[in-house]
Amino acid sequence: MQAFETIEVDSLKVACDGGRGPLGHPRVFLNMGDKHQVECPYCSRLYVLKAGAKVSGGH
Repeated sequence: MQAFETIEVDSLKVACDGGRGPLGHPRVFLNMGDKHQVECPYCSRLYVLKAGAKVSGGH
């Protein structure tokens, strides 16, 4: 299945709420891990780490 929407981000950790205000979904925090991408289990948005983004090992 193809992702609903692909969003490029600068961080390995992202928060997704569906982006539709009251029509969205509960906010979930997602960690990309080693794949450098993660799909939201609620809305199927695909978050992808931008090429050249600096990845830190901090908190």
